[in-house]
Parts: sequence; C-alpha cells; structure tokens
Amino acid sequence: MRVRAVLPPNHLSEEAKDSVRVAMASVATMAALVLGLLVASTKSSYDAKRNELTQMAAKIDYLDHVLANYGPDTKETRALLQRLVENALIHIWPDAKKSHQAASDPSGSWTEALPNAIQALSPQNHTQRSYKSQAVKLAADLGQMRWLLYEQEESSVSVPMLIIVISWLAIIFVSVGLFAPPNPTVVIALMLAVFSVSGAIFLILELDQPFDGVVQISSAPMRNALQHLGQR
Repeated sequence: MRVRAVLPPNHLSEEAKDSVRVAMASVATMAALVLGLLVASTKSSYDAKRNELTQMAAKIDYLDHVLANYGPDTKETRALLQRLVENALIHIWPDAKKSHQAASDPSGSWTEALPNAIQALSPQNHTQRSYKSQAVKLAADLGQMRWLLYEQEESSVSVPMLIIVISWLAIIFVSVGLFAPPNPTVVIALMLAVFSVSGAIFLILELDQPFDGVVQISSAPMRNALQHLGQR
C-alpha cells in the first residue's frame, strides 16, 4: 500500500490492474495446488505414523500375552520387552526424553536382543512350540516397525518447495495490497487472510513432526501397552 503512493498514475490504470489480476490468478492457482498437496502429503504421513504406532502397541501387548501363555520360562524375555517399550517412549517423544535419562537408541535391541531371547527358548511340547513360533513372528514385525519409525524421524517436507510457496503467497498479497484502498476494513481483511494462510504453513510443519509440537501423536497406546506388560 505504501508502494502504491509512490507509483506513477499510469502504473495504477485499469489496464495495469487487469494485467496484474490475470498474472496473480495463475500464481494463486499454483500456490493453492501446491499448498493443498503439501497439507495432504504431511497429513497422510502423520496418519500413517499414528497407525503404525497403534499397530506396534497392539503387537507388543499381544506378544506379552503369547509369552505369558508359553510359561514361566519367558519371565526374563517379558522383562526385556518392558524395558524396550520404556526406552521407545523416551526416544520417540521428546517430552519424555527431557524427563528421563537418555539411553542408547533401542532400535537395534528390537531386532537383536528380543528375537535372540525368544529364539533361546526351548519348547517342551507342541503348545509351547506354537507359542514360540507366534512370538518369533511378532518380534520380527515389531523390529521392522521400530526401525521404520526410527527412519521416519527426518523431515519429509521439501524446504525449497516450502520457500517457493511462501514466496508465491508473498507476491500475491503484495499485488493485492498494491491496488487495495488503504482503509481499516481492507487491512483487517488482508491480515485475516494472511493469518489463515500462515495457519496452513504452520499445520504443514506441525504434521511433519508428529512426535513433537502442538499437533503430536499421542503416546497413550504405547503407555497403555506398557501398563499391561507383566500383569498376566
């Protein structure tokens, strides 16, 4: 709006306004498409990680149930599983990490210590062999899921793409303000529009970090699974 005050009158003619409107319409269309794709992409990634976490908690609870049915020989293995779940809570959620002493990353233990402990069991009958077979498969699935969550900790949002989209949005609002009358109604409307678009950018960044920030995945499934461990 301040730039408008110093522009020559011919730069603010109706022909100039029409040309800018046509140009900004194409930019606004591209920005809306890319912004929508970014929100949809990060939301899909967020939902996938939440589902993986819920499945992991369910498999942990079921593995403990299978080990309990195997017999008292699995006492140490079940204790190991409980320690692994406690470490996973500390490493996955930064808030929990701040309130606990940091431990080494547990991903390797899920694929080494836990499967080795189950393989070391010596079943004495057909029932125990069946439970051991189920436990081996569940441990393999848990190890894969834990590594998957570990590898997905990096950001999935392309920083250059985000910068380009923000630049497009800035250009759009500059062009709108250039021809808008400088009155309080217009200023308030533009500010509300800016806050709305900024909210979309904020949502993208929050969904991209699902275990930290305001919109984070709840640790309730893992905590519930931890509470059930060792109670059978």
